[in-house]
Amino acid sequence: MIPLRDTHPSNSRPWVVMGLIAMNLIAFGIEIATPAASMRGLFETWAIVPDRFAWHTLGTYMFLHAGWMHLIGNMWFLWIFGDNVEDALGPARFLSFYLVCGAAAGLVHFLAEPGSPIPTVGASGAIAGVMGAYMVKFPHSRILTLVPIIIFFTTVEIPAVFMLLYWFLIQVVSGAYAAGSTVVSGGTAWFAHIGGFLVGALLGWLLKSRESPLGIQKEWEG
Repeated sequence: MIPLRDTHPSNSRPWVVMGLIAMNLIAFGIEIATPAASMRGLFETWAIVPDRFAWHTLGTYMFLHAGWMHLIGNMWFLWIFGDNVEDALGPARFLSFYLVCGAAAGLVHFLAEPGSPIPTVGASGAIAGVMGAYMVKFPHSRILTLVPIIIFFTTVEIPAVFMLLYWFLIQVVSGAYAAGSTVVSGGTAWFAHIGGFLVGALLGWLLKSRESPLGIQKEWEG
């Protein structure tokens, strides 16, 4: 299932979301401009490498990506879910929220796989936090989704709660399977997704939606 858009309109332009996307694009441009011989050093310095963990990487790993498809997929999900969450929290709180979710996701990944020598990069942990907050803030929203049916595709509006819980369940099952495997390999940081989503949902529940300029509480349910 591929989300195409949500049905809940935003009341303001998502400047922070657009800025984050721009920062990720710039960071990826630096990656592809880096000579192949220096790429290993770049990732070992700025990515999370659990068996050589450095605290500063909790703030840098989320702006690096392993390839075009990794980057595009993450930015697409950020664009779909991030504008509404930014609208609800306000730009400053949303930026802090995003960075906290990304750092928490990275820390959970480190705690889950402390001996892994594999560099971990990507914004998906932070974006998982955005998705968790979206589920809490907009429980009645629906997501227009591209769904494969055998060899064809169709679009269906799926309740956001169902789609996001389904996505979260996939992360939990995949993480449990990976934890039980004795093979150490690269791939998806499932526990970063799980940690980011749970932290985002918790913060989304704790943080009140901002008020309108007239001091009237906005209604966020669709």
